[in-house]
Amino acid sequence: MKKRLTPSEEFEIMKMVLDKFLWLGVAIMGYGLYRIFVGTSMTGFSMIIIGAIILVLFLILIVKEYEIVD
Repeated sequence: MKKRLTPSEEFEIMKMVLDKFLWLGVAIMGYGLYRIFVGTSMTGFSMIIIGAIILVLFLILIVKEYEIVD
């Protein structure tokens, strides 16, 4: 039998999961920036692009999941 969640409990769980995506994207971009400062490696730019893609996916997921009220 599945347990039913209230809307506030569902929001809290979703917030924790999305927070992990946000930290993952920022950490990858930070590592790419570190790679650029340490050397002239092109992997730094690719890491920044991968981090940006993760953050865009995060944005799409938020917009798709929750209605933004003005």
